[in-house]
Amino acid sequence: KELYRKALDLGYSFAQEAKKKEQMMSELAVGDTVLTTSGFYGIVIDVSEDDTVIVEFGSNRNCRIPMQKAAIAAIEKPEEAVEAKETKEKK
Repeated sequence: KELYRKALDLGYSFAQEAKKKEQMMSELAVGDTVLTTSGFYGIVIDVSEDDTVIVEFGSNRNCRIPMQKAAIAAIEKPEEAVEAKETKEKK
């Protein structure tokens, strides 16, 4: 009985995580900073209707790679980056 309950809890947590990721991907926009599942940081420069985005990597901004949205692990909105920087500077 306890094992069954743990399995239900685990299933629920996976469903919640999937829902968060789906919402995060639906809010993906040009200008967002992303972390890929490979560990690279880049800036979204184009979002297409299908599951593809074009991400710009590097400080010289000449490396543009089309990738699937599923390869994005985290998204940071530009305004979140400014807030984090201001908070860090205050400390």
